[in-house]
Amino acid sequence: MNNYLLKIQYDGTNYAGWQIQENAITIQQKIVDAVNVILKEKVNLIGSGRTDSGVHAFGQVANFKTELELDIYKFQFQLNSVLPNDISILEMKKVDESFHARFDAKSRTYIYLFSHKKSPFYKNYSYQFSQIVNYDFNYLNNISKVLIGKKDFTSFSKKNTEVDDKNCNISEICWSKRKLISIFYITADRFLHGMVRTIIGTLLYAGEKKFDEKDFIEIFEKKNREEAEQSVPAKGLFLFKVRY
Repeated sequence: MNNYLLKIQYDGTNYAGWQIQENAITIQQKIVDAVNVILKEKVNLIGSGRTDSGVHAFGQVANFKTELELDIYKFQFQLNSVLPNDISILEMKKVDESFHARFDAKSRTYIYLFSHKKSPFYKNYSYQFSQIVNYDFNYLNNISKVLIGKKDFTSFSKKNTEVDDKNCNISEICWSKRKLISIFYITADRFLHGMVRTIIGTLLYAGEKKFDEKDFIEIFEKKNREEAEQSVPAKGLFLFKVRY
């Protein structure tokens, strides 16, 4: 059995997320359908992780298996020709048959973009939040350190999440301010449904109210989504990189 890895970029604006769902248009479904058109075979496309409705990706990774030996250059060209313009296969390569895009991933990195001013170019890809220029980024970076390490993120995930294990290990987290945009960066071994956007919303609230460490520790200890703050909009979030 031949196993092929795809590195994928997509604009999530018009999609109900990555994962195939009934009565919804998703990125995974579009790619599976495109492969089916070319190979006349419905493959099992495995992604490195789900992205929510409206979330984008610079570096989603997926794999599928087929008995066919594919001409990689030709197949990638055909796949991009069939796919809509808001989904692109950046890279394709043959990998070991045992490779699994989700289970073999060591970490995932997300970035979130804030635009400081109204811009037609950032409209679909950032949260226009002019107040962020007034935030103390040294404070945001210091309070964010509370999140580093392996912790139970129940308070930061959606209540209807299907997983029982809510422990995630965050290894990197930081904020940076540029002239026109501000960027939030986070890396962990895994993320729960809605976790990144809830973390960002809670950190912004902390920056406004000047939380200290014990305030954040209380949110963790209560294991209740209602203890954390409102999520930021999906359109500013990108799956940036998956490491193996």
